[in-house]
Amino acid sequence: MNSSKANLLNSIILIAVGSWGYFDGDGKSITALIPVIFGVILLLCTNGVKNQNKIIAHVAVLITFICLIGLFMPLNGAIERGNDIAIGRVSAMIISSVIALIFFIKSFIEARRKS
Repeated sequence: MNSSKANLLNSIILIAVGSWGYFDGDGKSITALIPVIFGVILLLCTNGVKNQNKIIAHVAVLITFICLIGLFMPLNGAIERGNDIAIGRVSAMIISSVIALIFFIKSFIEARRKS
C-alpha cells in the first residue's frame, strides 16, 4: 500500500463510518458529520497525493492529523456512554487515520532520501 491508497481508504472509511454514525446515532447531531466532511476533503486530495503533489500531500497530512485529534472527544463520549457500536465506529476511523499518517510519513521519508 502507498500513501495515495492509504488516503483513499481513510477517506472512504471516514465518509462511510461517519455517515453511519450520523444516521444511526442518537439525536442526529450535525457534529457527527465532521468526519464525513474531512473524508470528502481527503477524497478530493487523493489524485494530488497520487501524482506526488507536495502541497496537496501536506494538506492531506494536516487534515488527517486534525481529524485524528478531533476523533478522541467522540471516542471519550462513546466510552462514557458505554456505547460499544459507537466505540467501534470511532476506533475504526482513528485506526484508518493512523495508518494513513504512517504511510504519509513513510512516503515523505522516501522522497527526502531520493532528493
